[in-house]
Amino acid sequence: MALLIGLDIGGTKCAVTLGETTRNEQLNIVERIVFMTETEKGFAYTYEKICAAVEGLTIKYVDITGIGVSCGGPLDSGRGVILSPPNLVGWDSIPIVKLLRDRFGIRASLQNDANACALAEWKYGAARGYENAVFLTFGTGLGAGLILNGRLYAGANDMAGEAGHIRLADNGPVGYGKAGSFEGFCSGGGIAQLARSMALEKLQMGGKVSFAGDLNELGRLDAKTVALAAEAGDELAMEVFRACGRYLGRGLSILIDILNPEIIVIGGIFTRQRDLLYGEAVRIIEKEALGRSRSACRIVPAGLGEQIGDYAALSVAGYFL
Repeated sequence: MALLIGLDIGGTKCAVTLGETTRNEQLNIVERIVFMTETEKGFAYTYEKICAAVEGLTIKYVDITGIGVSCGGPLDSGRGVILSPPNLVGWDSIPIVKLLRDRFGIRASLQNDANACALAEWKYGAARGYENAVFLTFGTGLGAGLILNGRLYAGANDMAGEAGHIRLADNGPVGYGKAGSFEGFCSGGGIAQLARSMALEKLQMGGKVSFAGDLNELGRLDAKTVALAAEAGDELAMEVFRACGRYLGRGLSILIDILNPEIIVIGGIFTRQRDLLYGEAVRIIEKEALGRSRSACRIVPAGLGEQIGDYAALSVAGYFL
């Protein structure tokens, strides 16, 4: 058994979690501290809040063996440095691993959030027991964490798995700085963009849209609103999700053909809206992906639910001990 601390650092909030591994390779969350990141106050302010939480745990619990940090990229996991993530303004070249190690005398490790989630689902979630797995975030953005031949694969400089940047169409919603990208079609922002475009077309033709009555409402549209309308049976909202599902299928087909995984685990919006997305995605995969590769691969929602961020950071701590 081992006691681990996980730091899940996000642009809106941070979570500091104490976890305990068990003899049967389970992970139990013992204690959790959550606070707002408040990026406008700078790195030093948030770091001191992180350290206060960690210090409280080290006083209360002895023999903590590792600290894991899960954070949005870009970053350098080898050097343990956070490199100016877009959601953490002002966090420029932060040597977070060295800072934590020097302050607490505990070994620390850093991974981007997609890689950390891949580790969590592989060790404790839906991908447990598989040697070749892909985890896809499907939330604000879209990225991938790769488990290949039983090991986390980060690439030459931590840029492996940036699936959201793959262009799936010449034109389309903008995501990851690229129109028609995988992230453009398969993310919360992308779904909202698709819905605005399709709703605008209908409104201009004199039709009615249940989830956006006028142009002002279109500007405030988000993926949750569209999902609620689709669940209620609104045909246009359902078509938005069918379109998203078709492009999800295209992106997954590329990953299946290139990586030949046994399982692809998808988090975020897919876990909540699987029924609206999966049918179209599978139809495209059956058309696009190599049959032998396709037959070897399962596609499932994430198994850790809303706790995945905590498990992700703790998994980073445990994996690199």
